[in-house]
Amino acid sequence: MIRKIIEIDAEKCNGCGLCVDACHEGAIGMIDGKAVLLRDDYCDGLGDCLPVCPTGAITFVEREAAPFDEEAVKENMKKKQEQVADLPCGCPGTQSRVLRRDTAPSPTPIPTVESKLQQWPVQIKLVPINAPYFEGANLLVAADCTAFAYGDFHNQFIKNRVTLIGCPKLDPGDYSEKLTEIIANNNIKSVTVVRMEVPCCGGIEHAVKTALKNSGKMIPWQVVTISTSGEIIE
Repeated sequence: MIRKIIEIDAEKCNGCGLCVDACHEGAIGMIDGKAVLLRDDYCDGLGDCLPVCPTGAITFVEREAAPFDEEAVKENMKKKQEQVADLPCGCPGTQSRVLRRDTAPSPTPIPTVESKLQQWPVQIKLVPINAPYFEGANLLVAADCTAFAYGDFHNQFIKNRVTLIGCPKLDPGDYSEKLTEIIANNNIKSVTVVRMEVPCCGGIEHAVKTALKNSGKMIPWQVVTISTSGEIIE
């Protein structure tokens, strides 16, 4: 049948993958670093992928194509969900683990700065509430921009702390409930909040204050504010 369907210009595609995430039907995939339409019958022709493409590589065309098959799409998405569910912690990127740093000298002559991160994941929304690394931890709750603004962030803040990051402006929902559960259900020794000076960053400070109050625990805590020029101002 002749119908409206997307077309992807490989020359314009920069391989960002945003269209893959935007396509709820799984019609688009990445092959050799380029986005491609995997199956005509998975494309509903509504074009959720069009507005996210930064290079204009995706357009609508009318051509001979298999009709949209909603049942095939549902079956495909079900298989993908089952594959993820078979992993020990769902998405492989969220699998909780402690990061052990090798203290042996590096064989490479290139100067490197050692990461001080002690655990994974670090995103507030992704960390398990009862992860073993929370036991006896000094907790760092940081707005994600702070690590980019402050040059010595790893040595000054991440070192010897369990790190949680988030953006109160862009992340959906409120962190306070999740943080309350983490503090209430684990032996947290202290909490350090690192935020940017911008007003919207106050959300992460408010969430921690609320969590400390709701947990019913008396835990030492402090707030450090970073300026947009990368200086500690508080």
